[in-house]
Amino acid sequence: MKRIIAILAVALLGFVQAQAKPNVLFIAIDDLNDWIGALGGHPQAKTPNLDRLAKRGTLFTRAYCQAPACNPSRVSLMTGILPSTSGVYLNSQPWRAALPDAVTLPQHFMKHGYWAGGAGKIYHGPFPDPASWNLFWPSATKNRPNDPQPAKRPVNGIPRAAHFDWGPLDVPDEKMGDHQVADWVTGQLVRKHDKPFFLACGLYRPHLPWYVPQKYFDLFDVDKLTLPNVPDGDLGDIPAAGVKMAKPQGDHARVLKHGQWRKAVHGYLASTAFADAQVGRVLAALEESGRADNTIVVLWTDHGWHLGEKKHWRKFALWEEASRTPLMFVVPKRLAKTLPGGTRAGSRVDRPVGLIDLYPTLLELCGLPANPANEGRSLVPLLADEKAEWPRPALTTHGRNNHGLRTPRWRYIRYADGGEELYDHKADPNEWRNLADHPDLAETKKRLANWLPKTNAPNARQRK
Repeated sequence: MKRIIAILAVALLGFVQAQAKPNVLFIAIDDLNDWIGALGGHPQAKTPNLDRLAKRGTLFTRAYCQAPACNPSRVSLMTGILPSTSGVYLNSQPWRAALPDAVTLPQHFMKHGYWAGGAGKIYHGPFPDPASWNLFWPSATKNRPNDPQPAKRPVNGIPRAAHFDWGPLDVPDEKMGDHQVADWVTGQLVRKHDKPFFLACGLYRPHLPWYVPQKYFDLFDVDKLTLPNVPDGDLGDIPAAGVKMAKPQGDHARVLKHGQWRKAVHGYLASTAFADAQVGRVLAALEESGRADNTIVVLWTDHGWHLGEKKHWRKFALWEEASRTPLMFVVPKRLAKTLPGGTRAGSRVDRPVGLIDLYPTLLELCGLPANPANEGRSLVPLLADEKAEWPRPALTTHGRNNHGLRTPRWRYIRYADGGEELYDHKADPNEWRNLADHPDLAETKKRLANWLPKTNAPNARQRK
């Protein structure tokens, strides 16, 4: 009899959880490109936790940011509004002033019965947008604890490097801001909640400076690390606007002059491994909480990163390295109303999609009303069938009237001054040969150009 009662109790609990709104665990990582094992961007990357998460659900292998800079990318994702519509193109623009009435993703969840909490870097800058949260840690005016610093800087010897620096720290993980952010998030996962939750975890690494504990540097033999393959003449067929974005005489020239390329790759891989470890801690806490069967997990990064490709460093460009981002979803089987059977373990979607699509996707998965301001499109059809029709290219914008489009085969870039680039990823996955002037491809460019934004809002700082 006791056994029957126990079985009925488990069944009832499962029924109640199935009827309740699902929770959302929303994990953001800063400046992480495709250098994770699941995407194969670097052969020596060590990201076991990200790789396990990708195998648990659906990995989007061609996900792209809407802007290759922290502020406009995150604003676009969190509001569902394109940079070309909002006019928020740059890191220096206060986005709330440009979009005072925007209902952010967590705000929308709060409007429909959710508790929304977060920690770490979700928005750019120190202010986490208090209107977006019931609770934010460490405070409404600070998005993360400060990290320790090396005693002598710059570690890499590059003069006036500021935060363009890398090297190990002789500190335990617990001293790092991201570790403390993960601590707070794990605490929220295991505590009692009276409402379904939207819980955001924003990890700062591998954002510069690449200072992480020594043990993460020790994972790699710096002398054996693979460097990006960068042809000497790679910028020879690039229009002037593209060369200006690349700035080959800036970071790249300084890295070469000081013999720091391999050590920089070391710093980035170590910082990525550190971020991966924090993801692992958060995912372990979710499993221990007993809520994994009713919690959607989405993990994304705000944009990619160059480490010398196109003789360019950082983001701030429209090529593949700066615009491609890891994106993965795990949707439990119990959420059968919106996605029968949940995400399939190990499934991969190769259709190009944008981070702009996350907002409507999460609303549909959680059964919430749509936000008419959203300019993205729900990814639920692709989560259900990775071969589903998806004709729209992914759009990335860097500054007014500078756009990149990505289809399964092509990358097309058009700059504000009319300069163009066209790359055939079928034959040229490294984007080494600009085909924009090829006469046989004029119709291809014309077809792609039809997807460029019809609105190019003035820079938000210029508005009265």
